[in-house]
Amino acid sequence: MEDEARALRMLDELRAKAEGCTKCPLSATRRRVVFGEGRVGLRVMMVGEAPGREEDAQGRPFVGRAGKLLDELLSRVGVDRRMVYITNVVKCRPPGNRPPRRSEVEACREYLLGQLEAVKPRLVVLLGRVAIRAMLGEGCSVTSVRGKPLVREGRTFLPTLHPASALYNPGNLMLLEEDMATFRRLLEG
Repeated sequence: MEDEARALRMLDELRAKAEGCTKCPLSATRRRVVFGEGRVGLRVMMVGEAPGREEDAQGRPFVGRAGKLLDELLSRVGVDRRMVYITNVVKCRPPGNRPPRRSEVEACREYLLGQLEAVKPRLVVLLGRVAIRAMLGEGCSVTSVRGKPLVREGRTFLPTLHPASALYNPGNLMLLEEDMATFRRLLEG
């Protein structure tokens, strides 16, 4: 309980800092900083790429079409989204939903690392190329690491596709379902 209270204090401080951030040009076009939300006590985190239009409007991660699909995928494996801490690598929406630039990822790095320090996740699901490269290194390709749990510094990372990829390529839905089943097994193990 004390650890959870400490984590929440740390996250509140980081959120306040992020909301005043002007380290990259995305701060000039954002409507809201989309920091992250969810349960910290279970020490499970999901990291996406960047907010989209709906997320920027609501100030919450994964509330658009990709978020609805993520909720559905989690529900299929018996996981309530509220039990997981969900965030993005980049906290402000890139124009036109383009992928974040490396400089934007770097500008937000302190917030993501701070979230990892606060939540102390034992399991981190990396949703998409940007999240995978931000956490595992620029040389990682989605296809080479997808669905394969990797342990680094005592933390398990599960790289997978971004849910949005299944909205544009329905064949990716089966791969996401497989990876969510792996996620469930890792939760139980």
